[in-house]
Amino acid sequence: MRNPGPCISATLGSALRNPHSSQYHDFKSAMKCVSALVDLSLLAQYRSYTPDTPFYMEGYLQTVYRTKDIFLEFWTSKAMRAEANRHDQDLRELMVN
Repeated sequence: MRNPGPCISATLGSALRNPHSSQYHDFKSAMKCVSALVDLSLLAQYRSYTPDTPFYMEGYLQTVYRTKDIFLEFWTSKAMRAEANRHDQDLRELMVN
């Protein structure tokens, strides 16, 4: 995660750089969540910590929890994944026949 983390942030920032006014809040929330997740990951990889490091990590974790709702719309349940897999299998069978 050390190398891809900043790349993820830069890619997301580039993809979300010109939001429509109705999308601005959602894009900003997504960037906050991903940035906090990357920062938390990078801090967790430190070999030694100062007494303040856990407080920083807790702050990043709280930011992730506060802003993660933006991604819940794309979360799928087990039932939804099973249904999608059934449809996928049906389509594969149709293509073979």
